[in-house]
Amino acid sequence: MAELQAKHGITAMAGSASPLTTHVLNTATGVPGANMTLSLHRQDPLTSAWSLITTGITNADGRCPGLITTQMFTSGVYRLHFDTAQYWQSMEETCFYPYVEIVFTINDPGKKHHVPLLLSRFSYSTYRGS
Repeated sequence: MAELQAKHGITAMAGSASPLTTHVLNTATGVPGANMTLSLHRQDPLTSAWSLITTGITNADGRCPGLITTQMFTSGVYRLHFDTAQYWQSMEETCFYPYVEIVFTINDPGKKHHVPLLLSRFSYSTYRGS
């Protein structure tokens, strides 16, 4: 994974466990969505502009550890952007949704938040996990 991250200029936040986690599951095959590029953004409450926090690639388990540090995780509106077209192309497949963006509000940054993505070539769903 480190080699893939270096190749694409991808970075992950270092340090302790992230208070925000994600997991991609390919529901068509029942396996984790490995090697999917994603990015995390925060919305400015005054201008509504999005700021990039970090980028990453899901590991063999479909997870992307180290998304954000506890210190950087504040109340606000966040967006997870998943590059699904690249993921499906890597398996020589096509898809209907070239990317998936999940926008969510964090009211209590002291709690752990898990935002999974359940994915097939023609559908996706998400929920707030624990």
